[in-house]
Amino acid sequence: MPKQVWAIRARLELAGNLRDLALFNVAIDSKLRGCDLVKLAVADLVRDDRVRERVSVIQSKTKRPVQFEPSENTRDTIAAWIKSPEILGCRFMFPSRFHDRPHISTRQYGRLVRDWVAAIGLEPSGYGTHSLRRTKAAEIYRKTGNFRAVQLLLGHTKVDSTVRYLGVELEDALSIAEQIDI
Repeated sequence: MPKQVWAIRARLELAGNLRDLALFNVAIDSKLRGCDLVKLAVADLVRDDRVRERVSVIQSKTKRPVQFEPSENTRDTIAAWIKSPEILGCRFMFPSRFHDRPHISTRQYGRLVRDWVAAIGLEPSGYGTHSLRRTKAAEIYRKTGNFRAVQLLLGHTKVDSTVRYLGVELEDALSIAEQIDI
């Protein structure tokens, strides 16, 4: 997946599409559900004209807080995006272009994800907004095997939710357990 992430980022950067680049980067780093991502306010990510290094958001689904740290690249993108004329004076990070809506909809976000995926030659039907939520979590798990960290980062209260989410099978869990010597 890192190759695809890089490819999408590169396309958005080359196109000079600052809003979509900020949306994509925040989606990857935050691991938020689409409904929470599109509702991010500028104040959630920025204080005193500086992009926060740690962000806390109350999730719509669970009503529980979840934290994330935007990477340096994401912070740079957010800083550039909030200075652009399109967002000046807007409350939300990803404002709608329609005057009757304060921010982009989850459906619009889904269409953007499909466009990004198609632009790098992948089949859009195999990807969605949840693919971006899962990307960094799966990579963290793959590199560290730290299941609890992934559970916390996703804001899951139940281990079995994280097991299903990552697609961890019993065999994987057992092989990890075998490697731990007490």
